[in-house]
Amino acid sequence: MHKESDIRIPLILGDKSYRDITDDIIRPIEGKAPKGWYILITIFAIFGLWGIGCIVYLLGVGIGSWGLNKTVEWAWDITNFVWWVGIGHAGTLISAVLLLFRQKWRMAINRAAEAMTIFAVMMAGLFPLIHMGRLWVGYWVFPLPNQFGSLWVNFNSPLLWDVFAISTYFSVGLVFWYIGLIPDFATIRDRVTSPVAKRAYTVLSFGWSGNAKAWNRFEMVSLVLAGLATPLVFSVHSIVSFDFATSIIPGWHTTIFPPYFVAGAVFSGFAMVQTLMLILRKAFGLEAYLHVKHIEYMNIVIMTTGSIVGVAYITELFISWYSGVEYEAYAFWNRATGPYWWAYASMMTCNVLSPQFFWFKKLRTSLTFTFVLAIVVNTGMWFERFVIIVTSIHRDYLPSAWSYFHPTWVDIGVYIGTMGLFGVLYLLFARYFPVMPIAELKTILKSSGQNFKEGFGNGAGYYDEHGHGHAIISPEAAALLSTDKVSVKAEEENSKEMTSEEILATKNSLLERLGSATAEDKDNLKLISGVGVVLEGKLNEMGIFTFSQVSKMVIEDYNMLDSLTKSFPGRAERDDWAAQALKLMNDNNI
Repeated sequence: MHKESDIRIPLILGDKSYRDITDDIIRPIEGKAPKGWYILITIFAIFGLWGIGCIVYLLGVGIGSWGLNKTVEWAWDITNFVWWVGIGHAGTLISAVLLLFRQKWRMAINRAAEAMTIFAVMMAGLFPLIHMGRLWVGYWVFPLPNQFGSLWVNFNSPLLWDVFAISTYFSVGLVFWYIGLIPDFATIRDRVTSPVAKRAYTVLSFGWSGNAKAWNRFEMVSLVLAGLATPLVFSVHSIVSFDFATSIIPGWHTTIFPPYFVAGAVFSGFAMVQTLMLILRKAFGLEAYLHVKHIEYMNIVIMTTGSIVGVAYITELFISWYSGVEYEAYAFWNRATGPYWWAYASMMTCNVLSPQFFWFKKLRTSLTFTFVLAIVVNTGMWFERFVIIVTSIHRDYLPSAWSYFHPTWVDIGVYIGTMGLFGVLYLLFARYFPVMPIAELKTILKSSGQNFKEGFGNGAGYYDEHGHGHAIISPEAAALLSTDKVSVKAEEENSKEMTSEEILATKNSLLERLGSATAEDKDNLKLISGVGVVLEGKLNEMGIFTFSQVSKMVIEDYNMLDSLTKSFPGRAERDDWAAQALKLMNDNNI
């Protein structure tokens, strides 16, 4: 087992066991939805239906129902498109990049961040489809045989690159998200009692058995997908930036856009993760798994990427002056002092100044301040896209063509509609899917769980005294820490080589507690999730043949088993073999 430094604040607070993790995360799924959930999903559904109505009206009347004019040909639609893609950026970063770097704190947020990514990219994809105007002839973009000759899309256009980049991003993100859900779906499948729910989660879990081979393949596929997804973190928003950077319009024609857009996307994505997770944390009572340390880590990322974005803004201003191109210089001067000065001021305030408050530990560890600032950041990032797009084209080379963009009710309605649809999808996810990865959290319990740490290496009572600002510790957990009933040292003792006499004594002690059995009484122990052919053989060698014996196991027996088998320490307790064996006995009338 990986040994974590005692001075690190635990990632799982309180006196939590493997069973507690399962119960806490699945409780919202097994229980009845609260009244607030129905109220929220109704409100978001109304917004979503309003947006769909606006889209239908738009398709019927035409793009002219937007506030576009002969000068401002791109406005709210592309602004919203880039904003939604940016929000979807954090999910892949958290899931893929932090997985490759073995950052354990990501486990509290990766599932919800991945769901946010999927839903945000779906909302982003609506805007290019709408902008096509005549969706019913959308098949013209495919190189299909027709009476007009060969029709081919322009592969030199970054708008087409967008299609490939975002569709790839969506596909990989969806597969990554779903594969992580499979073991948790199997856990829910084994717990629910409703026939409809059991059948649904049986289908969703793809026959997951939880044996050693399944877990091995799960780990392998996760790493492969993480490796594939990591380049997407940098490529997707770089390609989105090419929509503007490859043009010759002053204010757009700049090589700084790719890294600048990527940093901005991570910036806005983490801010949205903060907003959503702080709500879920409170609503579902998950304070033990998502606490101040996680929030502080994410705020450090927001502070860093916000500073990078600020440097990019300043670099743009400097280069516009240093280039000596008067049109380029005017484009940036017009942003700050022209008719849209208010949008530029909002962008600079929200994106450059506000993240700097996170330099102060007291503020970056304040949940209320974090929630407010996360909303401020995403507001600022919307204004950034609006400033880049609209202020760069509303005044071109001819003053007679200068114009001002006014959004119509259709512009606003479509945007609000995407917010509503996103809210509906996210609420459904939170209601029927586990919002945190159950299996992954269990893997860090013994290394990062509070009740497995020894007062941060400072002796019993240290956590109570210092608290690190936001401790969630029960009297039972304090007693556990002080008496050291279950400690990392005990597990290290188990990992030492045992003499043949010690092995024999441990086997006899284990069989005295579980009872004796012979090969003639043998049950198929491979039916227990986590037991494969090899592990079943080791159990049989010890004299464990039946479900009845396994059903009597308690924590002490699990520890003795780990010391004897040396295989997957902690698995028997994590998968609750005793409960599984008891269920199999009941199912088979044993």
